[in-house]
Amino acid sequence: MYEGAAALFESSAEAFLANHELQDEVFGAAGLIVRCRDLAQLNEVVDALEGQLTVALHIDDGDQDATRSFIPQLELLAGRLLVNEFGTRVEVSPAMVHGGPFPATSDGRSTSVGTLAIDRFLRPVAYQDFPVLLLPNALR
Repeated sequence: MYEGAAALFESSAEAFLANHELQDEVFGAAGLIVRCRDLAQLNEVVDALEGQLTVALHIDDGDQDATRSFIPQLELLAGRLLVNEFGTRVEVSPAMVHGGPFPATSDGRSTSVGTLAIDRFLRPVAYQDFPVLLLPNALR
């Protein structure tokens, strides 16, 4: 009754570009392969994407020159780019921010991963006209 299964779907680039529903990000065990006839059509598909949390590129050595041409587009789409991996492992480091442009995150200043994650749990307090001796040590 509470069972789920992974699903993999396939679309032509034409269908993907014509149907916005295919462009929506899906969280869960689902994937969509968009088949492009050439690099120009691949660039059209990338241009149609909204912000994402991650972008995973699955390439071989022969794809590197073509891939280099659209990395700048991808940098504007996602906060995390991966090559030949899946975005399932998360390293806690200053470089890791779980975000990207809207709608991947509505506020890139906070994140659920990386060293900035603590900011999600902080509550700023203003101390107005406090004598120095009454201020917390960190503010003295």
